[in-house]
Amino acid sequence: MALLDRFSLAGKRLFITGGSRGLGREMALAIAEAGADVVLTGRDEASLADTAGAIRALGREAVTIAADMGQPGECEAACHRALAEHGPIDLLINNVGGRLVNVPVEEQSLEDWQRILDLNLTSTFLCTRLIGGEMLRRGSGGRVINIASISGMIANRGIGGRSYETAKAAVIQFTKATAADWAPHGVTVNAICPGGFFTGPNQRWAKEHPAVIEGFLQSIPMGKFGEPEDLGPLAVYLASDASRYMTGATLVIDGGYTLW
Repeated sequence: MALLDRFSLAGKRLFITGGSRGLGREMALAIAEAGADVVLTGRDEASLADTAGAIRALGREAVTIAADMGQPGECEAACHRALAEHGPIDLLINNVGGRLVNVPVEEQSLEDWQRILDLNLTSTFLCTRLIGGEMLRRGSGGRVINIASISGMIANRGIGGRSYETAKAAVIQFTKATAADWAPHGVTVNAICPGGFFTGPNQRWAKEHPAVIEGFLQSIPMGKFGEPEDLGPLAVYLASDASRYMTGATLVIDGGYTLW
């Protein structure tokens, strides 16, 4: 097989959570450009439709499922629907997540704590169990890509909501443990840890907490935030045959932030 042919995703189908905006949108578009059809989940119908239209413009099939993946019941229902109506699914990207709150540990409510864990961690578990589990049962391999964060490796400065760091650290370890279990079955499980990308949530943080964002920027050796489309090629690599011997890996893409 020619080198570039190993990056082809022709004939594959992706299920991606939070795939209509930001990093999720760019990964969905990149994987569609590499040849895969896409099933997108998200809460906003308008952005889902917009991203689906962009995927179809690339000549690929796009299906949307409106769901709040941070709600376990909705998450499970979306997975079951995708498998029943749009299977088989070969590729899974657990992308949905977010910090959402800026409160110190001593003030965070149990309800808020659980809400953030459900969004970032429980959704990853449920989609992996259901979508990834079906890959195991089919016996033809598959790819699971979990979007963690450098926040799962460090504590961010000047900001609260430590439920986010906790959840993302758990996603990293869940990736490793599941990878070990599923490696004999040809299903790889890897994690991407993005650093600072100037997506919608970070744009809002910049307005509300400019000193935090400026301090973060000054700590990036490359001196700039990442562009959302920078994540696309990495997602294609992990989804494709090019990464067939990689599993349980945690790949950092942060402009060098965690080097210091």
